[in-house]
Amino acid sequence: MTQKIIVDPVTRIEGHLKVEVEVDNGVVVDARCTGTMFRGLELIMQGRDPRDAQQIMIRICSVCPLAHSNAAALALDSAFGIEPPPNGRILRNLMFGSNYLQSHILHFFHLAALDYVKGPDVPPFVPRYQADYRLPDAINKAAVDRYLQALQMRRKAHEMLAIWSGRVPGMQGIVPGGATETVNAQKIIDFKFRLAELIDFVDNVYVPTVQAVAEAYADWFDIGRGPKNLLAFGGFPLEEGPDHVAKKKFFPSGVYIGGKDAPLDPDKVTEQVKYSWYADDIAKSPTEAVVKPEPTKPEAYSWLKAPRYAGHVMEVGPLARQWVMGTKEVRALGDKAFSVMGRHFARAIEASQIAHAMDEWVMQLQPGEPVATPYEIPKEERQGIGLVEGSRGALGHWHKIEGGRTAVYNAVVPTTWNCSPRDDLGQRGAVEQALLGVTVKDANNPVELVRIVRAFDPCLACAIHLMTPDKKEIAQFIVG
Repeated sequence: MTQKIIVDPVTRIEGHLKVEVEVDNGVVVDARCTGTMFRGLELIMQGRDPRDAQQIMIRICSVCPLAHSNAAALALDSAFGIEPPPNGRILRNLMFGSNYLQSHILHFFHLAALDYVKGPDVPPFVPRYQADYRLPDAINKAAVDRYLQALQMRRKAHEMLAIWSGRVPGMQGIVPGGATETVNAQKIIDFKFRLAELIDFVDNVYVPTVQAVAEAYADWFDIGRGPKNLLAFGGFPLEEGPDHVAKKKFFPSGVYIGGKDAPLDPDKVTEQVKYSWYADDIAKSPTEAVVKPEPTKPEAYSWLKAPRYAGHVMEVGPLARQWVMGTKEVRALGDKAFSVMGRHFARAIEASQIAHAMDEWVMQLQPGEPVATPYEIPKEERQGIGLVEGSRGALGHWHKIEGGRTAVYNAVVPTTWNCSPRDDLGQRGAVEQALLGVTVKDANNPVELVRIVRAFDPCLACAIHLMTPDKKEIAQFIVG
C-alpha cells in the first residue's frame, strides 16, 4: 500500500524545509524537498551601494555567517580588482575556520547525534523519534556527557572568531580588500590558547565519538546514497592571486561526476526553476538572478531553486570537499562514503584538519603589517564572483555593479544544491535522491528519514505530515 509521509518539521536543522515522501510497502519510492520561506535578499540588494552586501548577506544565516561574509567580500574583491594582503587573507581564513569548528561541533553533538545517542527523558533530549539505540551503555553515557562540553567548545570557537571580528554574530571583521582588525602578539596568544582546547576536543572527543557511532551503525554506510556527483568550489586560499579558482587553497576546487574527477568550471553552473515558485522557467547563469516570486505557479513545490553543474545534480558539503581533496580515509570507503555515516565521518575528519591548519596559519600573521587593500568603487559596469566552501558546502555569490550600484545579486547556497527540487529534466535533488529506496520501518516513527536529512546538515527547516494517497491525514508530528 502506498502512503505519503510529510515530516513537519524536521527539527534540529537550521531554517524551514519540508520533506515529503511516498512509500510503497515501507520503501520510499518518491521524495520532495520543499523550502517553505521566501526572503528575497537578492531583491533587497538591488540599487544599493555594493558594499552593503558585506552586512546584508551575513544575515542570511547566523549559524554560518562567515561563509556569506567571505563570499560577499570575494565578489567585491573580484569586481573592484583588488586582493587582500597576506595578513588580510590569513585573518579571513582564521575567522572562517573558527566558524567551521563551532558549526561542525554543533551539527554532530547538538543536532544529529541525538538520532544515535539515547539521552535522558528531559529536554533537550525530548521530544524525539524512538530510534534503534545501539551504543554500549558506557559509550552512550559518555556521549550524553559531551553534550554540555560541546556547548563550551562552541563558545571557545566563537571567542576565537570575536578576537578578529569584534563580535559574533553580525561580525564586522571582513571587508572588501581584507580584514578590519590589526594584528598583535596578544591577540595571537589569545587565539592559540583557545584553539589548543578545541584541537584537543576535536581529536580526542569529536572524532572518536563519531567513530564509535559509525561502528555501531555500520549499516548506515549503505543508506542515503544520493547522486554520487560531488562539487567543491574550494576554500581557504593559501596564496594571493586574482583567480580564486586557480589559486592554491586548503580545500581545492573540483568536481566528481560519473565516477571521474574533473576541474571546476564556474561557467557550467546554472539555476533552474521549473518546479520552484519563481516566474521564469528558463535555466539561467547565476549572473542573471531569477528573483520574481510566483507562489501560485503550477507544478512548483519549493522556494529553493535547482542549481545544476553542466546539467548534473550535485552534492556539496564535507563529503564533497574530502573526496575532491583526495582524503585517503574517505576515498578508501568507496561507495560507502556516499551515505549517512560517510557524511558524518567526513565532517569529523574535516574539523580536525581545519583546527590543525589554523594552528599553523595564526603563526604566519605579521604584527604591524597591513590587513586590507585600499580601493575605489568603479563607475563602469563590473561583475564579481565569490566562491567559497561554507561549512555546509559550495557557496557562490555573483555581484553585478552598474553605475556604482548593485544591479544584480545572486547567492547560490549549499542547501540549495543539496535540497533542491526537481530540475527542468525532472531530475530530483541530492537529498531527494538520498531518500529513495530507504525502508521506513514505522510510518508513525519515520526516524530513517530525518537521519538522512540531518546528515546533510541542511540550513533550513522542514515540515512532515503522514497522509494516505487520498490526502486524509493520519498523524502529524512535531518531534526532536
